[in-house]
Amino acid sequence: MLITKTCMMTGNTNTLDIPVTQAQIDAWHGGTLIQDAMPDLTADDREFLMTGMLPDVFDAYFGEE
Repeated sequence: MLITKTCMMTGNTNTLDIPVTQAQIDAWHGGTLIQDAMPDLTADDREFLMTGMLPDVFDAYFGEE
């Protein structure tokens, strides 16, 4: 599913094709923890859904793992 988000740190808008269903998004918005609603997504994909941050932006602000 194509997801467009605006990064909370840079203000840039990006679109990613993330393998998620509307049912999973609805579960998350309904209160299910994102890692439980979308267990097959990478941490980077979940971060993008929550904050709009791409991995390079996250690393620039918070450091690499």
